[in-house]
Amino acid sequence: MITRTTAALAPAALLAVLALTGCAGFGTAAGAADTGPEVPVGDEVSTEVDAALADLLPAEIREKGRLEVALDIPFPPMAMYDDANREVGFDPELARLIGQKLGIDVVLNKQAFDSVIPSLQAGKNDLIMSGMNDTPERQETLDFVDYTRGGFAILVEAGNPEGILTQADLCGRTVSIQKATVQGELLRAMDCDGEPVTVTELPSDLDAQTALRAGKSDAYVSDAVVAEYVAATTDDGDTFDVVRDPENPAGFSPVYSGIGILKSDAELTEAIRATLQALIDEGSYQRVLERNNIGAYAVDAAELNQGAAR
Repeated sequence: MITRTTAALAPAALLAVLALTGCAGFGTAAGAADTGPEVPVGDEVSTEVDAALADLLPAEIREKGRLEVALDIPFPPMAMYDDANREVGFDPELARLIGQKLGIDVVLNKQAFDSVIPSLQAGKNDLIMSGMNDTPERQETLDFVDYTRGGFAILVEAGNPEGILTQADLCGRTVSIQKATVQGELLRAMDCDGEPVTVTELPSDLDAQTALRAGKSDAYVSDAVVAEYVAATTDDGDTFDVVRDPENPAGFSPVYSGIGILKSDAELTEAIRATLQALIDEGSYQRVLERNNIGAYAVDAAELNQGAAR
């Protein structure tokens, strides 16, 4: 849904925006950030340990006694901090739920998005849960357990003073995005008939939003779920508008996003895939989505590497 995407850009998908129990423990990444006014409240979704699934974990993970998870935060509603500086949002909550089902601790390690894959390659983390889009290019390094499917969105200043109504209207404009996302390639590849998009790549998704707010860009492009959340929660919805193209009411080119695991870790990949399937089957996965207002982006089954499917 990471912005962390593939395929051509998007006005938003139709999305209405708006202490865990069990055996899993929770490591905390350092640092806090402004997350906007709306974060999930109340008890998180919980589940029970499945010993058969736990047995699927690689021996080295069981011996270590924890899963190390890389995530970029803040990236609401996928990941953010609550008032107690605790990680909430879809990715942290699903990670903890997976840990519960497997009966193993989960440590959430904050990483800049462009460093999450290197952190796996360096052995610092075991998997990525950071709204990362499943793309053929990333599949050269990672296997993805796909967990959402959705399109991309364009955010503009409230009132849309630049009159951006479609994807084509980005030609000749300055568009801010997060660094190291596929969206930069997509914007630069647009057929703009001599007036290309000027792409401003910034370190974080929040920086890309801020550029639009400060008038340094004409639009901000992100996953639809993120853009909808930002538009709805920033200054009570008075700062940004989501561009809605009538020809693409569900967003441009929906893609899969998922949990990224090194291709060399096939045993761990299967353990995570089987665990996600169990969470889907019991309904707890859907409850985590709905708790974070992204129920429309659910997948029906836990499958691998669907990023080439369009």
